[in-house]
Amino acid sequence: MTSRHWQRNVFILTFILPTLILYCLFMVYPIIQALYYSLFDWSGSSENKDFIGLKNFVDLMHDPIMWQAIGNDYFLVAGKMIGIMLLATFFAVSLTRFRLKFALFFRSIFFIPNIISVVVIGVLWAFIYNPQIGFLNSILSLITGTEVKTAWLGFPFHTIWMLLPPSIWAGIGFYMILLIAAIQGIPESYYEASSLEGAGQWHQFTHITLPLIWEQIKVSVLNIMMTTLNGSFVIVMIMTNGGPDNSTQVMGSYLYQMAFQQFHFGYGAAIGVVILIMSLITTVALQRIMRQETVEMN
Repeated sequence: MTSRHWQRNVFILTFILPTLILYCLFMVYPIIQALYYSLFDWSGSSENKDFIGLKNFVDLMHDPIMWQAIGNDYFLVAGKMIGIMLLATFFAVSLTRFRLKFALFFRSIFFIPNIISVVVIGVLWAFIYNPQIGFLNSILSLITGTEVKTAWLGFPFHTIWMLLPPSIWAGIGFYMILLIAAIQGIPESYYEASSLEGAGQWHQFTHITLPLIWEQIKVSVLNIMMTTLNGSFVIVMIMTNGGPDNSTQVMGSYLYQMAFQQFHFGYGAAIGVVILIMSLITTVALQRIMRQETVEMN
């Protein structure tokens, strides 16, 4: 290796090494620790750890609450993907292609939920759903003319649906801005040429806008999936704490409950490993599906 190549490699390594060290320290090492602790029966508060091998994973396979949590996670993933992407795309196109007045004002309004803490969003929507003084029941009472006292977060079969509106509302602004940037990068000459040929707004959207922002849509879908599988437990803990009757339990909230409330730390670590595996599998599957869609669009 020549001196020039050696200097180049040292220069590159100088910039990569600090990030690599931090990544290994805060990402790789915790994953290895979780794998290690998942093989033990451990309360997390003592040095006594009983090695039990894969028993935690076997117990998870037969745990109905875990299966409920997995189903809820993927329900939220699907609901957020559809809701956020449809609304974010609609607003992005409306605020760029239709030349609306006060477009900058609307962009700011839609982005506000992204600068609010998830905890605040959870508290706000819990108040909206409140059966006694909640905004939703007040509006329904005003419309129907009768007093409505529906406990929106009190029924096992539909409470998980009530978590979709705050989850979607909290994510629209960020992805809208991402798509707006992508749309503004499309040459205006494409639209002018299609207009001269008689193409309407819908034809322009399906044949120009959508194909040219497809890469940003793919990134957005993957990001929604990863943030939901790894972060949906926050809004669940704030609004329902997994209830009623574990009907809104997700993998993250169940991990927290088992590890830090019931002190089954090894079991909680096993749940964390499952979250990692499910995230990897879902990411690979989504990438393959969207790669096929990209080929078909081209």
